[in-house]
Amino acid sequence: MSSASEIDIHDELSGAAVGPFHRRLGILVALMTMFDGYDTFNPAYVIHYVAQPWGLAAGQAGLLVSSGLIGFLFGAAGHGVVADRFGRRGTLLAGLWIVNVFTVLTALLADGFWSFCVLRLLTGIGLGVILPLATTYINELAPRRVSNVFSLWGVALGWSAGGMLAGLVGVFLTPRFGWEVLYYIGALSIPLTFIVQSVLPESPKFLAARGRVEELRQLLVRLRPDRREAYAGTALRAVEPAAAGNTYKILLAPRYRRVSLTIWLTAFLSLFAIFGLTGWIPTVMMKRGETFAASFGFGALMQAASFVGGLVLAVLADRRFAQAPRYLAAWWCIGGLAIIALVFTNDHIVNIAVVTVAGFCIIGAQHVLNNFTAGSYDTDVRASGVGMELGVGRVGAILGPFVAGLLQQATGGPDAVFWAIGGAALIAACTIGSLGFRKAASAAEAKVLVTG
Repeated sequence: MSSASEIDIHDELSGAAVGPFHRRLGILVALMTMFDGYDTFNPAYVIHYVAQPWGLAAGQAGLLVSSGLIGFLFGAAGHGVVADRFGRRGTLLAGLWIVNVFTVLTALLADGFWSFCVLRLLTGIGLGVILPLATTYINELAPRRVSNVFSLWGVALGWSAGGMLAGLVGVFLTPRFGWEVLYYIGALSIPLTFIVQSVLPESPKFLAARGRVEELRQLLVRLRPDRREAYAGTALRAVEPAAAGNTYKILLAPRYRRVSLTIWLTAFLSLFAIFGLTGWIPTVMMKRGETFAASFGFGALMQAASFVGGLVLAVLADRRFAQAPRYLAAWWCIGGLAIIALVFTNDHIVNIAVVTVAGFCIIGAQHVLNNFTAGSYDTDVRASGVGMELGVGRVGAILGPFVAGLLQQATGGPDAVFWAIGGAALIAACTIGSLGFRKAASAAEAKVLVTG
């Protein structure tokens, strides 16, 4: 007589050991987000070379940095519906190809303010797909007990490494080859895209939610080889229906409303601070008397510190998941106070220390916020949830460099910028701290019935 038992895909993935297949997929995602981070931050190293030849005012220079973020806003906010309906893998590939094409065109065709901004805006649409969807993908793959740490290694490491690489190229190669070299190097994402297309599987939770059971069976065997016998030779069917209706309306339904609004406001403030600072850090530090190499190096230092800060915070969040909002609040509070300290002192060692703390705390907290967001939503709205978090956040990212430029133009110095960025980080701390708890994992995670 046949017997039937239920297997919860969420439990299957959560209980898995991190094996070789997990690591290979984590490395692949890290490489994708490395090019995302590289492409996101390299406009900060273009300003130095084009501001005078293109006759840019400070406000225009801020818009030059923000133009790609405007495209990111549309990509991040719009990709979720596509990814939740048609899959993570194909949507990621589409985002990569958009970045590939317009990165090459930026190097070849951008010869003025408007052409650069338009090409950066179109590139940003692809960037707006890669980071949030990579976060969604890695969250659906990771064992729950190490989800934040795994996400840091799989997403934030790549993104931070990309930001560091942009800084190193800015320091060592742009003086010799011009700002265009930033985008020629960025075009190395093209061979990576072919590798992704041949290797990356669909998300297991998406397969379960869509009833694609044979693909799911094969993927589960690779993710959990210890459970091979349980999956082989059985009849599987998905029993949980996919979410119906407009996924963005679901994010504001009573079940999610408080979490969504809190996360969106926090992301807006966090990314306002991050991009306001990273977009102007080389220029501001040169005005404070730092050398060209040191000023450009601050951007790389900030990205390196952000991964370490995010990793420490991720370990804390994995150990006490319910306390994640409070840990995030502490990180942003420390980072905000450090930035404000620059108003009162200008010393080389202090500059290094503050930039390190800002990267460690402010950017590091943003890495963990992304994974916290992914874990706050069910499979069928997760991509939309992360996309909206980073989409709304990108409004802040767009305004950050632009407002920083206007403040410098109006005041003639960077002190107002430090007040604005530090203040935004402090308000972000208060906002996420008000949540006070992590929403319990949903009961709507996809399940499959195994009979045999």
